[in-house]
Amino acid sequence: MDVTLYHNPRCGKSRQALALLQDRGVTLRVIEYLKTPPTAAEIDRILRRLGLEPRALMRRGEADYAALGLDDPALDRTALIEAMAGHPILIERPIALCGNKAALGRPPERVLEIL
Repeated sequence: MDVTLYHNPRCGKSRQALALLQDRGVTLRVIEYLKTPPTAAEIDRILRRLGLEPRALMRRGEADYAALGLDDPALDRTALIEAMAGHPILIERPIALCGNKAALGRPPERVLEIL
């Protein structure tokens, strides 16, 4: 079973999710998304697989969220996705993808639901 994990090694929850998958012998493709950010199109596909709207995948406590005025309810899906693509620190993590399934690892154990 192959799993892609959007990962931030500085994040404890992300490290926990990675360990859970490694402990189960899952074949992993780890993407450190701050070094290799997903494109807007990739973020859109991830959101659709997760069944989430953009704000549900955004880290609202990040300074960039406020600085970019992303709390503006007039901003549409495209604008929010573009903001995440341009500022990947805004993307909540970890995100695990396997086949047609996806999970946001909050809590980390949720990544196991896609196996």
